[in-house]
Amino acid sequence: MARWHRRTFLQGLLGTGAFALAGARRAEAREWPHVPLPAGDDLTRRFPDLRRHFAFEYYPWYGGPPDYVHWADLDRRPPLDVAARHLPRLGAYDVRSPAVLEQHARWIRESGAGAVSLSWWGPGSWEDQRVHLVMDVFKDHDLAVTFGLEPYAPDRGQRFADDVLYLLREYGEKRRYDAFLLPRNEDGSRGPVFKGFRTIVPDAEADCRGRVSPVPDHTPDDVWRGQIDRIRRTLRGEFDRVTLLADSVHFARTPASGFDGIGIYDNFIGPEQYAAIADAASEAGLLFSLNVNPGYDQIEPRQVPPEDDCYRPRPLAPPAEYDWTREEERERAAAASLQRIRDSFRATVAVQTDPRLANRQRGFFFVYVNSFNEWHEGHAFEPMKDAKDLTPEERRQGYRNPARGDQRLAVLSELMQGLFAAGRAPA
Repeated sequence: MARWHRRTFLQGLLGTGAFALAGARRAEAREWPHVPLPAGDDLTRRFPDLRRHFAFEYYPWYGGPPDYVHWADLDRRPPLDVAARHLPRLGAYDVRSPAVLEQHARWIRESGAGAVSLSWWGPGSWEDQRVHLVMDVFKDHDLAVTFGLEPYAPDRGQRFADDVLYLLREYGEKRRYDAFLLPRNEDGSRGPVFKGFRTIVPDAEADCRGRVSPVPDHTPDDVWRGQIDRIRRTLRGEFDRVTLLADSVHFARTPASGFDGIGIYDNFIGPEQYAAIADAASEAGLLFSLNVNPGYDQIEPRQVPPEDDCYRPRPLAPPAEYDWTREEERERAAAASLQRIRDSFRATVAVQTDPRLANRQRGFFFVYVNSFNEWHEGHAFEPMKDAKDLTPEERRQGYRNPARGDQRLAVLSELMQGLFAAGRAPA
């Protein structure tokens, strides 16, 4: 399968003993959306750089002709046939193009967000080679950059300290931190925020036939702890604080591994679960960041290798059935996506400002928006083509573009404007 087809263990943990360790028993009494939202002026008072606390997950991995890196995944044939359910407004673009990055930066600024978290796949990787250009362009639009560290190798957990220090030296120190994200916490302290994907995973798993095999990228908790302790020793005195988040809902192993908190990527974890997760994280002494997202609609391979007898298509999130050949059904799906954005926005702001929970008590607030341009998984906020602008050849590919291709970004912008307006909460 393509490298972007990342697997998580988060859904499997929800509802198990790992999740029930804390918080879930209290969630019913304070279930979202009944938690009151703060007035916008309260958040801007506590965090004068509030824009910097909203970061799009951003993927600097798309190439143009002749190779069409990532657009050609799963045997697609760009530029008409790309590895996505929806066709981007810019088509099969190349992130090496300053013009493309300029347009992305304008759209991100218009949304109200002030930062991006780059998907990063190790030193020297294709994505790593794009970082300086992304930062050069985004800096000119007053956008800051941080990183989501991906599982680029089975032993990457043993390199975690080297990777974090590399990112700080290469893209922070060498550039005099001109575009590196250093958000301000409520007490005025500043420091970088990093998130690791697939950090807390089991050492073995059973497949659909009950066959048990080792998990290749399992990293023991004591190894994570050693890596994180090294980061803190090395950076002592350089920043007020360094915040390290794990993409995890394991509330025993995550603090044992030394992480400060959790940063959830998985869009199958719905906003109705945010209150219980925030409770559990707080009881475990963890900060938490629960994302804003439009759901999930992944492109599937046209042919699954016969040896992959456990492969199953990923479902939609939120779950639903649609007849994608009908315009009214595509619009119904688009409306569900917009509602998911509203619900997840309200839910994450509510739990992150709840005075009983860790984030509010420790003056931390950080929201990942998932994502700006992960087109393979169908949760891009980047504008897609309006349905009427698809050519006949593009329509034949079966794209699910709605009438308005910029709706997701427009709804997010409305919510952000409401939050930033003094004395108002998002509708």
